[in-house]
Amino acid sequence: MTTDIVDNLYKSLGGVCRPTSEDEAHIEVHGNKVVGANLVEGLEVDVREKTRSVEADFVLKEGTVLKGPVILCFGLLNRQGQQKIELDISIEKGAEADFQAYCTFPNARDVLHEMDAQITVGENARYSYFERHIHGQSGGVNVVPRANVEIKQGGRFATEFELIRGAVGRIDIDYNIDCHAYGVFEMLARISGRNDDEIIITEAGHLLGEESRGVLTSHIAVQDRASAVVNNELIANAAFSRGHVDCKEIVQDEAVARAVPIVEVNHPRAHVTHEAAIGSVDSKQLETLMSRGLSEEAAVDLIIEGMLS
Repeated sequence: MTTDIVDNLYKSLGGVCRPTSEDEAHIEVHGNKVVGANLVEGLEVDVREKTRSVEADFVLKEGTVLKGPVILCFGLLNRQGQQKIELDISIEKGAEADFQAYCTFPNARDVLHEMDAQITVGENARYSYFERHIHGQSGGVNVVPRANVEIKQGGRFATEFELIRGAVGRIDIDYNIDCHAYGVFEMLARISGRNDDEIIITEAGHLLGEESRGVLTSHIAVQDRASAVVNNELIANAAFSRGHVDCKEIVQDEAVARAVPIVEVNHPRAHVTHEAAIGSVDSKQLETLMSRGLSEEAAVDLIIEGMLS
């Protein structure tokens, strides 16, 4: 039965992300039950199943560099239910890892997916986190990811959130990052909303140390009656810290989009910039594609796909 659940989780994702080697670390969670796992040397994992959640502590030991990604597969195949993931991730000094999380809710009608994460990227360590969501066409999912991230001196953190297949339902992202001297972070969200989807993104980056760097990027497309609100805040507090906020939103039909970029500089040698653009698809791009034989609908879809790719 457990094997069948794992097979069906990966099948709903198209199977492309399924681990194929014993050298690849992976954990599969269905609802609040761990249904599969494989660990590798240098990565310590403590997983605890609770009544209403799964708690997982990941420690990548000092100096460990993982060759392959750590695959996390979270999902619920039922139409109704709740999944809560509580993560504590520590990437120790000089360690490097790429985590890939795949979240699938193909049959959802009333599903709550929550994630609370505490992430520490150690001195001169590197950690990247890619998260892809696959939802059904009717929405029915309430996605609530929360994360607090600390990047120590010289650490590098990159995260990418993607939800472009299926209806969103409702998503409420809230990330907070503290970045110390010579640290770097990059955050990218790519989301397509339709029907009555509701998209809320709240991200705050704090450049606390000398020569720290940060970029917050949001690319959102909404159509039908969907709505999107993006709140990006970047604060520079130290000499030679640099940051940029970039928000692009495409709006169609009766959809509504809002962007609130906040930049704050508290040191005369720091520098932060921002760019926000909200509107329909570019008319020149649309005309060019239609002149090459595409219908207006196909041309619009292609432009949106290009922005989100």
